[in-house]
Amino acid sequence: MSLTDLEAEASVPPASEEPDGRKIEGRSPWQLAWARLRQDKAAMTAIVVIVLLIVMALIAPLIAKWVGYAPDFGDRKLGQTADGLPVGPNGHHPLGTDRLGRDILVRAVYGARISLLVGLVSTLLAVIFGVIIGSAAGYYGGAIDTILARFMDVTLSFPYLLFAIALAAAFGASTPLTIFVITFFSFASIGRIVRGQVLQIKEREFIEAARSLGAGSVRTMFIDVIPNLIAPVTVLGSMTIPTAIIFESTLSFLGAGIDPRTPSWGNMLSDATETYTVAWWTLFIPALFLLITTLAFNILGDAVRDALDPRAERLFAAQKANRKKKRK
Repeated sequence: MSLTDLEAEASVPPASEEPDGRKIEGRSPWQLAWARLRQDKAAMTAIVVIVLLIVMALIAPLIAKWVGYAPDFGDRKLGQTADGLPVGPNGHHPLGTDRLGRDILVRAVYGARISLLVGLVSTLLAVIFGVIIGSAAGYYGGAIDTILARFMDVTLSFPYLLFAIALAAAFGASTPLTIFVITFFSFASIGRIVRGQVLQIKEREFIEAARSLGAGSVRTMFIDVIPNLIAPVTVLGSMTIPTAIIFESTLSFLGAGIDPRTPSWGNMLSDATETYTVAWWTLFIPALFLLITTLAFNILGDAVRDALDPRAERLFAAQKANRKKKRK
């Protein structure tokens, strides 16, 4: 080979580089999913709304200090009419007061703390228990699968409202009890889906390769099986959060959830049943907060599902091509 041939070969860029010398870097599935998610305007709007709700919940004491009223303070002078009715939005109470003269804005902001706390914590616990039980049932099979699968079926068929009311009557309404009830009745639906995914994954070639190399059952399940469940479990978790928030509001509305003395959106809706005919804001404000929160999480959950689905790549590519054509 001549010197000229060697120089020509050296001048050819490697396969991992573009002609201008820039390196072509591969992207992980999570980077691809985030790229797809960023193209969804509804999803990005939902993320902004959720972030604002979290910030609002964190700075609730500052908002209460700015308004000038504590969440449980009943303003007898400026928070009620001469007939003892709630007052509407005004300079002293931006969103009005409830039947006891308590500021609606302050209570709604503190209610966001309870709803987000219960929704996130109960969803996290439900995902953990659902993944563990569903993975064990799907991977080991046999008697273990039968027992765990029937346990999840019984849990899903149990009347959760009666169960929650009975526990509230026995132990009293509280936040930990509400988280326990929501977790108990949420993990089974996640566990059943995880079980189905594990039944498919354990038949894959890399699982057979791990077994042939002498990997134990526990190691195979936690190292090879469960990591492949991250994407579907992420979707399940994002779509379980709004359900848990609605669950908590329902229980609180029925008096079987959060302590009635604690400001929460469910408790505010329950209090509004006595005054909403003459004070619409007592019902409208907590319902609006609840609607915005659950809608934002639902939109984000749908977007995450589409972003993590590899089949959605063609859809996003087609949308991008259509946008380019419109610009031209």
